[in-house]
Amino acid sequence: MNHANNNCTDYFILSFYFVALMAEDSAFDWIIITSPEAGSVFLEAWKVAGTPKVKVGVVGAGTASIFEEVMQSSERSLDVAFTPSKATGKVLASELPKNGNKRCTVLYPASAKASNEIEQGLYNRGFEVVRLNTYTTVPVGHVDEMVLKQAISAPVVAVASPSSVRAWANLIPESEEWNNSVACIGETTGSAAKRLGFKKVYFPRQPGLEGWVDSILEALRAHNDS
Repeated sequence: MNHANNNCTDYFILSFYFVALMAEDSAFDWIIITSPEAGSVFLEAWKVAGTPKVKVGVVGAGTASIFEEVMQSSERSLDVAFTPSKATGKVLASELPKNGNKRCTVLYPASAKASNEIEQGLYNRGFEVVRLNTYTTVPVGHVDEMVLKQAISAPVVAVASPSSVRAWANLIPESEEWNNSVACIGETTGSAAKRLGFKKVYFPRQPGLEGWVDSILEALRAHNDS
């Protein structure tokens, strides 16, 4: 998958808006980051805005790693203060700390293709959410026929996002009765695979690289035993 902005004009409009929103310290109670891509865009705007004091919530350890270098700074104006018990958007929305009945505001930089699960869950709990679509994902324009043939013949296809599993579904020729396994990085991607009609779907209880590898191995064992 390629990561791209819709066009340069949209990108700069979003960037300036992003900077303006963060121009004052504590403009938002939380900044919610759910992917490394969103984290990278956020960090660029945060630096342009003069590194204001912000409190960040991340969906999991992989996303948190984007902030490691900044967190080692002596100024510590960026605080990664929350990670949910399970690395999914649904759990993040249900567990994000809220100070009683106090007005609590959230800035949510996201992919244009991300669902509204997080903001809806936060709205339902009384949060005020500003979502900014800061990037999007687009499938590659061409896949070599021989490479695609090899991929289709593989017993297991590994996918790391809902958009990648959708792209894979679109690549499979209609004439191909593909019934091999899909190993997903987490529950969100696994659910997307099931909705697309894939029958043999494997994913770990806790999203992440280690669990993903285990799911790939589990799918391979199931294939070898069949």
